Amino acid sequence: MFNKIKYLRIRPFVSFTAFAAWSGTAPLAQAQPTGGTYPERPIRMIAAQSAGSSLDTLLRIFAQKMTDAIGQQIVVDNRGGAGGTIGVELAARSPTDGYTLLAGASSSMIVSSYTYKKLPFDTLKDFTPISLFANVEAVFVVNPTLPVKSVKDFLALAKSQPGKLNMASAGVGASSHLAGLLFVSFTGINTTHVPYKGGGPMAAAIVANEVQWAISPAAALMGLIRAGRLRAVAISSARRSPILPDLPTIAESGVPGYDYGSWNGVLAPVGTPRSIINQVHGVMLKVAAMPEVREQFAAQGLAPASSASPEEFAKLIRDDYAAIGKVVKAAGIKPE
Repeated sequence: MFNKIKYLRIRPFVSFTAFAAWSGTAPLAQAQPTGGTYPERPIRMIAAQSAGSSLDTLLRIFAQKMTDAIGQQIVVDNRGGAGGTIGVELAARSPTDGYTLLAGASSSMIVSSYTYKKLPFDTLKDFTPISLFANVEAVFVVNPTLPVKSVKDFLALAKSQPGKLNMASAGVGASSHLAGLLFVSFTGINTTHVPYKGGGPMAAAIVANEVQWAISPAAALMGLIRAGRLRAVAISSARRSPILPDLPTIAESGVPGYDYGSWNGVLAPVGTPRSIINQVHGVMLKVAAMPEVREQFAAQGLAPASSASPEEFAKLIRDDYAAIGKVVKAAGIKPE
């Protein structure tokens, strides 16, 4: 069936600059070819999703520690809408001085290429990848008023009420859109896709029972799940999450072969000096290794991730283009 998109974990560092920054043996502010040191002022981090989304939740944890490590404020600028493509376009057109970076997700950076007929940016040409900061497993959630406690229960209910259980997503091309349609393609249920403008509005709609189910990144939903306002029935990955070990996978819950995950990472507009790319990469490695960051990510049901080098992250993105393209085709998703 489908092979899981491969993700990169922390590996031995290949850049002396990155290693020195991570180990604390070199200053984080470094002289630049144009003169002066970087950074000399706050850095704008465009978050290509709405406030309250999975990416936003994790980024704010990461950005606070980056602020402490780099010595200047990392200012998160949420630009959601259109599956994250509005924020990606804004970042692509930003100056290449290192003071505007992009926090993007695989949904907005890759999936959108297959779900939109025309995009005003090219992920492979318009950006220089820096590093991952999270691999994101998705959680299958339902409105708690449904008489559903497992995927098998949900499938039985959906098949007994064709067209009655609506699927929410954070927008066309969002990770939740692809994960949900992949589930539909595996099971053949009759459901209507209802896109929202971001993960926060999507979650609120499920709580309000405007829509009944979604498969969405865990970080945006954990608070609502713990509060009993959403019911989690399964995890999207091929293996159970070590952080949510009691939650079965979708595959073991009656949908063999189902396997979906996504990533969040930081990129810079193409043309940003390599010295800045290396410096930010080194800071991100340092932050990902912090115990307090791991604890905060664990509270969201996730763990921080890193790329050993910017080139490694770039390869992941190229590989994912091919892998996700196959999933989109199999799910029958058409550009809109």
